Amino acid sequence: MTEFDGAELALLREDLAYHQARVLLLVDAVSRTKGNAGKLDGLTKLAKLDFLLRYPALAPEVLDRLDMRDPRLHLATEDVAAPTDVEAPMTRYKYGPWDDRYYAVLGALIGRGLVRYTTARKGSVAVAPTAAGRRLAAQLANSGHWSEIADRGAAIADASAGLAGNALKDLVYQRLADLMDRPHRQVIR
Repeated sequence: MTEFDGAELALLREDLAYHQARVLLLVDAVSRTKGNAGKLDGLTKLAKLDFLLRYPALAPEVLDRLDMRDPRLHLATEDVAAPTDVEAPMTRYKYGPWDDRYYAVLGALIGRGLVRYTTARKGSVAVAPTAAGRRLAAQLANSGHWSEIADRGAAIADASAGLAGNALKDLVYQRLADLMDRPHRQVIR
């Protein structure tokens, strides 16, 4: 078993908290958007939308209904010039961009009563924010750092409304073929 010192444990907690906040904002945005039945349906959809949230300069390339000039994306010139130079990169996995933390993040959000499982398509997992999750998402959206993430999540949720996870996966593979043409487990930079 690996031993961690106090600073390393604090970093792990902060990292998990960062991912929980971002995923909560995304789940909230998707659940509020018409065409999603009040939930985010499927881990594939979560991963692809989270990819677009983390790599916002790539989102308009994948989603037809999203314009690069949409102010909710908060794109700076350097974001457009280096679209894969992001704070929290993902890895290339069998079905496109993925992050191994999703299970822990969703488990933590569910355990904290911020997100709940709900009825899903056959063979899928669907989540929706609880009342407490919506309140926390609103507080985060009104804070300095998280307001941009909340805006981006809303823009991406609007532009992807009605698209299933597999449709998003296919769009990512078609429109970002050069970026996805890499070995599994390689960081997307």
